[in-house]
Amino acid sequence: MDHLHEAEGVSPIRGSGGEWRSTAARLLMARRRNWRLFTLAVSFGVLILISTAPAPDGLTQQGQKALAIFAMCIILWVTHAFPLAVTSFLAIALLPIMKVMDPGEAFALFGNEAVFFIMGAFILAAALLKSGLSTRIALIFLSRFGGNPEHLLLGVLASSAFLAFWMPAHAVAALMFPIILQIARSLGLEPGRSSYGKALFFSLAWGSIIGGVATLLGGARNPLAIGILWQHHHLRLGFGEWMVAAVPITVVMLCCAYGVIRFFFRIDVADISRARDALRAAIDDLGKVSWPERWVGVVVGGTICCWIGLSHTVGLANIAVLGAVSLFVLNLVRWNDIEDYVNWGVILMYGGAIAVATALTETGAAQWLVVSLLTRYELTPFMLVVAISLVAKVLTEGISNAAAVAVLLPIGFSLGEVYGVHPVLMVYAVAIPSGLAFSLPMGTPPNAICYSSGYYGLREALKAGFVLNVASWIAFLLMVKLYWPLIGVRL
Repeated sequence: MDHLHEAEGVSPIRGSGGEWRSTAARLLMARRRNWRLFTLAVSFGVLILISTAPAPDGLTQQGQKALAIFAMCIILWVTHAFPLAVTSFLAIALLPIMKVMDPGEAFALFGNEAVFFIMGAFILAAALLKSGLSTRIALIFLSRFGGNPEHLLLGVLASSAFLAFWMPAHAVAALMFPIILQIARSLGLEPGRSSYGKALFFSLAWGSIIGGVATLLGGARNPLAIGILWQHHHLRLGFGEWMVAAVPITVVMLCCAYGVIRFFFRIDVADISRARDALRAAIDDLGKVSWPERWVGVVVGGTICCWIGLSHTVGLANIAVLGAVSLFVLNLVRWNDIEDYVNWGVILMYGGAIAVATALTETGAAQWLVVSLLTRYELTPFMLVVAISLVAKVLTEGISNAAAVAVLLPIGFSLGEVYGVHPVLMVYAVAIPSGLAFSLPMGTPPNAICYSSGYYGLREALKAGFVLNVASWIAFLLMVKLYWPLIGVRL
C-alpha cells in the first residue's frame, strides 16, 4: 500500500487526515472512471459482436442492428455506468448512424407525446412543492390520523400514497421525509432500535411506491408505457381508464403493506400526543393559505379534471402543457423555480427509450426475439401475464423502473400478439409491477430516501420487502383475474 500513497504524493506516515481523505477520494474517482470505461467497452463490444455476426434466419440486418443497440442499452441501464439520459442520447445517435432509422424519424421520437406529458406533470408537481401546498396537505392529512400509534402509522401510509397519486413518488418521499423525521424525534424514537420508528419510515417508503402506480402522475414510467403503446399500436389510454384499472389494485396493496408492517414491527410507543402537537405546530407555522397556494390548487385541480374527462379528445400532453403554461401566465412560478425541482435527465431518458422500443418493433426484431426464444413454450394468456409481471418485479429491484418498462414492454407486446394478450393489458402487466420495488434501497428513490434515515437496516428491508413483494404480486394477479374482467380488461 505504501507505494500507492507515494504515487499519489502523500506520505503514509506524515500525511494529514485531509490528505488521506483527498487520496481516498481520488482513488474512488479513479475506480469509478475505470468502471465506466470498462462497462462502456463491454457494451460496445456487445454492440459490435451482435451487429456484425451473420444474421440468423428471419431477422433483417436492420433488426439485428436494433437488437445490438438494445443490448448495449440494457448493459448501460442495468449497470448505471452513465446517467439514463446519456444512454438514451447515445441510442438515438446510433439508430441513424447504423442505418436502423432515418435521422428525422429517430430524433422526432424525442418529441413523443409522452415526453411532453411527463414534462408538464413534473412542472405542475414542482409548483405544488414550491408553493408549499403539498406540505400543507401532507400535514393536515397526517394530523387527522393522530389519535393513536396505529392510526398515525396508517396515516403515514395513506397520506404518502394519496400524494403519490398526483406527484412523482420520489418527490412525495422527499417532501414527507423531514415531517416523519420530526415525528420520530418528537417521540424520542432511537434510530436502529425503535420498532415503531422503523414502521414509520417503511410506511412512508411503501406508501409512496404503491400510490405511484395508481395514476399517470406518480411515476414517469406510466406515461412512458402509454407512449410506447401509442407508437406500437396507435392506441390511447386515458387518465381515467388508468385510474379505474389501477386504483383498486393500489388499495389492496396498501392493505398488504399495512399488514406486513404490523407483522414485522411491533408498536413500542403508547402515547403519541407529542407527535400530534408537533404536527399542529408545523401547520400553525405555515399560517393562512396563501394566494399562490390557492391558485396552484385551482390550476392543478383543473388540469386533473381535464385529464380525467378530456384526455381522449384533447390529449394528455396538450392538457399537461396548457396546465403548465397557466402557472406562468398567473405568475405562480418562475422558470428558475422549475429548474430546481424538475429532473430533466429523467425526461430526456424517455425519448431515447421510446426510440429504441420503436426501432425493435418497426424492424421486426422484437417479434423475431419472441418467436425464436419463447414460442417453444405453451403458455396461456394468464400464464404470460404471470411471467411478465414476475420478471418486471424482479428486474425493477435492480434497475430503474423506467428502464424496466423500456426493456420489457416491446418484448411484451410481441409476446402478446403470439399468445393473444391485448396490448392495453400488457401495458398494465408491465408498468404496474415495474413500479413496485420494496426491498433494495437502490430499487427506487423512496426506498433510498427512507433508508438514509438510519432507522432501519438493509437486512430488515430485504426481509420485510421480500414478503411484501410476494404478497403484492399475488394480490396483483388476483385483481387481474377477478377485477379486470369486470371493467372490460380481459385476458
